Amino acid sequence: MKIALFHYHLKTGGVTTVIQRQVQALQGRCDTLVLTGDRAGAQLPCPVVEIPEIGYDCPDSAVPLPEAVVDRIITSIRQVWPGGCDVLHIHNPTLTKNRYLLRYIHLLQAANLPLLLQIHDFAEDGRPQVYSREAYPRDCHYGVINARDMRILIAAGLDPAGVHLIPNAVEPLPMDSDRSLEPCVVYPVRAIRRKNIGEAILLSLYLRAEKHLHISQPPTSPGDVFFYRDWRSFVDRHGLKLRFETGRLNGFPALVAAADSMVTTSITEGFGFSFLEPWTAGKMLWGRRLDDICTDFEKHGLRLDALYDEILVPLNWFDFDGFQKAWHETAVRVSAMYAHPLEIERLNAYVEDTQKTGIIDYGNLSEIYQKQVLEHLLSDPKAKDRLASRNPRILEPDLAKADAAPIERNREIVRDHFDLGVYGQRLVNIYTQVNRQPVQHQIDKTVLLDAFLDMNRFSLLKWGPYAA
Repeated sequence: MKIALFHYHLKTGGVTTVIQRQVQALQGRCDTLVLTGDRAGAQLPCPVVEIPEIGYDCPDSAVPLPEAVVDRIITSIRQVWPGGCDVLHIHNPTLTKNRYLLRYIHLLQAANLPLLLQIHDFAEDGRPQVYSREAYPRDCHYGVINARDMRILIAAGLDPAGVHLIPNAVEPLPMDSDRSLEPCVVYPVRAIRRKNIGEAILLSLYLRAEKHLHISQPPTSPGDVFFYRDWRSFVDRHGLKLRFETGRLNGFPALVAAADSMVTTSITEGFGFSFLEPWTAGKMLWGRRLDDICTDFEKHGLRLDALYDEILVPLNWFDFDGFQKAWHETAVRVSAMYAHPLEIERLNAYVEDTQKTGIIDYGNLSEIYQKQVLEHLLSDPKAKDRLASRNPRILEPDLAKADAAPIERNREIVRDHFDLGVYGQRLVNIYTQVNRQPVQHQIDKTVLLDAFLDMNRFSLLKWGPYAA
């Protein structure tokens, strides 16, 4: 089969890594071509065609004629394959990183190109700045990276035959043969807001002996950098057992080798590499479990016994009145950005239920309230003990008592279900369906917004303004 892959750019990042692995997985199975707005020096074992008009919008750029751009896309494909391609695989098509992309897709569809639109990130899921009020393409196949997104799209009107689960391939973590660093616990992420750095700091309060928790990389976006610097100041001021940027300072393979275990405290993920990669290096994983993501992996037999679903803290450990006001204002503001008003009953139900129980999940708090909880724990050892009694899995697992067999079994499951060979065959099977089976369906965007604007999981870390 002849497969053309299409994305805004090939700059370093998650989607570019996925495209690289897809091209690699298809070697010897399909002929491949990549169309991109900016190749950014990427080296791929297939032809790469750069078409600037399909890249990110530039405010001062000339307005392209959509028909001319689509003609150039089709011409580029036919210069490689005179008969055209069997499938045009477009990545993240529903984000308005390019305001004309949906128009391009409609024209490509009119030219009878079989389309697979793979969604990695939904604009409805915390990205109102790239949300389009235009209808999404109808009567074409969609791909998603987890079963939650598949369920949401089917509930929003898509035919199950036209929605395909494409879980990412997982490569083993690199690891030095020499363990030169002191034993530590590693959170192998870039420290952006949704990675819930305040919760990683909370976990560091419960580390054994003199061990430190290491966060591997700093953030790059201005908003994330603001909160990151604030957390660094907090850690320094209190002399906590947490270190930043150690993957950059020491090299990531050395950090992996030094890890006794790894943690994740993220409040939201697309695919969930953090739940799979540690096992490839033989490392125990503990921290926050995300049900929507982890259920996919547990169906394959993966054991995530050391993870918790929430950390419940009493409301009187922080300024709940301030939180309630910020939560309500943020929910109203976000729904207005999507032009998707929420019912008052739905808006108030979460806070009212929280008041009745007297507890809240730490992951739903923004940084200011997380700090208040941490200050309370640092000033009152009995509070620290009470929190651990209520939430026992926040304690670092005792590796001396841990059985190595489940770790090895998890490593085998990751290899058997998520390696490059399995990935390549899955892609070929999906491309065959896309090419041979037309579908007639359309996404109801109101249903889509309802699914992602779930007030019971509305975290200020995800939805709150950067200036809060």
